Amino acid sequence: MKKISEVLEPKITTNYQGSKANYDDVKMQLEERFGKKIAADYKPTENCATYNTWKKAGYTVKQGEKALRSVTFIEKEDEETGEMKKIRRTVSLFHRVQVELAEPVTKKAV
Repeated sequence: MKKISEVLEPKITTNYQGSKANYDDVKMQLEERFGKKIAADYKPTENCATYNTWKKAGYTVKQGEKALRSVTFIEKEDEETGEMKKIRRTVSLFHRVQVELAEPVTKKAV
């Protein structure tokens, strides 16, 4: 049987493809900020995502929360040589404990 929160709250799924080092780094940040229990529950494809991913799923980041930092590499074609190069990008992530369901927008009566 599912929990009520599982039925009512939207789920997220990310396309995380990071390295073990990246996984460990984010997990360490979680442990430092929120404790071992939250860090032990860290699932990068289910409960940690970018601001925009959370927003699309109907969540908002709680006021005052600071992003977790992660690194990703994107492939980009060099305009001069045509070679594909990997470029390092810093990504800001938020864990499930840092977000809450956004309040539905209601239209004001005119």
